[in-house]
Amino acid sequence: MPTLQVHSVGPGVTVQDLGRPGWTARGLPRGGAADRLALFEAAALLGSDPTNALLEMMGFGGVFSTSHDTRFALTGADMQASMDGAPVAPNTTHLLRAGQRLTVGGARRGVFGYLAFAGGIQTNPVMDSRAAHLTAGIGGRRRDDDSLPLGRDADPLAGPCRITPQDRLAGGVIRLMPGPQTGFFASETRYRFAGTAFQRSPRGNRQGVRLDHDGAGFVMDGQPNIVSDLVLPGDVQMAGDGVPYVLLAECQTIGGYPRIGTVIPADLPKVAQAIPGATLQFQWLTVEEADATAQTDATLLRDLKQNRQPLIRDPHDIADLLGYQLISGATRGDDLERP
Repeated sequence: MPTLQVHSVGPGVTVQDLGRPGWTARGLPRGGAADRLALFEAAALLGSDPTNALLEMMGFGGVFSTSHDTRFALTGADMQASMDGAPVAPNTTHLLRAGQRLTVGGARRGVFGYLAFAGGIQTNPVMDSRAAHLTAGIGGRRRDDDSLPLGRDADPLAGPCRITPQDRLAGGVIRLMPGPQTGFFASETRYRFAGTAFQRSPRGNRQGVRLDHDGAGFVMDGQPNIVSDLVLPGDVQMAGDGVPYVLLAECQTIGGYPRIGTVIPADLPKVAQAIPGATLQFQWLTVEEADATAQTDATLLRDLKQNRQPLIRDPHDIADLLGYQLISGATRGDDLERP
């Protein structure tokens, strides 16, 4: 079986996939990648299954090599990367030959970068998922001189391609739908919440991010007591002082803090990828408007595949040009005209 050798690695690198649904009632959230969209972008590029496991790199990557030739792609945050010193473009397929060194540095834009291989990472599943869940003690961060099993690339010589990803690395407008506790907040509070320009705080991780702002907190009208209730990624919880936190992939399953609303799934990657200091501003949707934005995984993957384009390379940039088979035969010139 092919292997991925991790020569050195940043502190926020874990194996992730789409998570493990079905365990919420037992206290374990779905988890999985903080930017779920990045896994579908990688699958569209590599022609692989979006459930394949990959490496999630929070802020910084590492140095990697493989035992067999395999294609890979970098999605999510825009990470500095090179292969044996040659620059590696994001959102593009590349061939990593056995023994070559792939170096993934810091994020230039965004927070969570993803390194996906055509055959996926083949670690042993735990409860039907390979995703690390650090707060639950499942899996763990990667270490220097680590070795991970890979699936084989079914077509390592496939032509390179690229996609243009959704722009989600600089904050912006975040659409919010009402939830079961939205009505506990006065209409003036909800209006003020939507009119506030928040800054993504440095305080944040895979469980959630804090949003900073100038002015008073956002508290419930009359501060009634509420019973602990089911919480999900995307919920916007208010701490006791009225400071909002947007919950992410590894959030708890129940909580007693009031929730003013829930970020729609399509916009949650924007929150996850917002760097500290990025501006986020919320826009209220009705439940019907939020439902209209919903998209199945199959439709998402289909649309991303339609966005895929072959990569046209400049021959001057191909260091191993002479290693390619540029012609497959020869003709005398008139032989095609003869009967």
